[in-house]
Amino acid sequence: MIYDCAIIGGGPAGLNAALVLGRARRTVALFDNDRPRNKVTHASHGFLTQDGVTPAEFRRIAYQEVLRYPSVEHYPVSIVNVRRLENGFELTTESGERFQSRKLLITSGLKEVYPAIPGLKELYGRSLFHCPYCDGWELRDQPLIVLSEHPKVFHLAKLVHQWSRDLVVCTNGAAVLTEEQKGVLASRKIIVSEQTVAAFHGSDGKLRQVEFTDGTRLDRTGGFITPAWQPQTDFREQLGYEATELGGIRTDETGRSSVPGLFAAGEASTGAPSQLILSAAAGSLAAVTINVELMEEAFA
Repeated sequence: MIYDCAIIGGGPAGLNAALVLGRARRTVALFDNDRPRNKVTHASHGFLTQDGVTPAEFRRIAYQEVLRYPSVEHYPVSIVNVRRLENGFELTTESGERFQSRKLLITSGLKEVYPAIPGLKELYGRSLFHCPYCDGWELRDQPLIVLSEHPKVFHLAKLVHQWSRDLVVCTNGAAVLTEEQKGVLASRKIIVSEQTVAAFHGSDGKLRQVEFTDGTRLDRTGGFITPAWQPQTDFREQLGYEATELGGIRTDETGRSSVPGLFAAGEASTGAPSQLILSAAAGSLAAVTINVELMEEAFA
């Protein structure tokens, strides 16, 4: 069987695309290895009617809705190889099974790479986060830390200041703030530390203290960090698509890439983290474009 569209990635972009294509009576193969980036997060926010939903519950509801459409098939496997065919694509799973499709939509998103700080893993998703829009409300008015080795720490600090005035900015040993920026932060009574963090201390997912390499400790109950981002999947060598500066698949506003028949949506196209609602919208738009392409080809 040759599917109308194969979708790699079962996050909000991929699931919403599958929903739109299923309702358009397109045959869809949805490949999802159940490794969502937000799996450790206690709740997702900013999605109207679903504010506060857990990632697991979001996926459960989404699959329940998507798989009501008989032309959509779900395969809980990883795709390890993709190659272009004359009129489509061939996808190979980790077990060697092969699938063919006329169109391909990649929505596999990103994975996070964090500083190797003891205690961080146990606290991430519970009291340490990366997105203030997603979790700032829950940490409002608490003593917080913003940790980043990236120059964008200045922007992040100003943003987090909207939710808490008790704020310490830490660059983890990196000299990424200018003297002018330090002055701006100091004028708002935001403390800046360029020390290296030795460990995060807490229990039951709740941060209590930040320990620095000089032995000093700072009481904090939560905060925001900036991880490095990497694509969950990288088929650039096999497919030859143009990439963004951040490593995403370069697309136009509809999700169409430089490779005929190849589309990308959500974090897979931007190479940067995205809110759930924005990824879902991008998946919907890409699905509509894919359906129109298939329609025009059928009438050619």
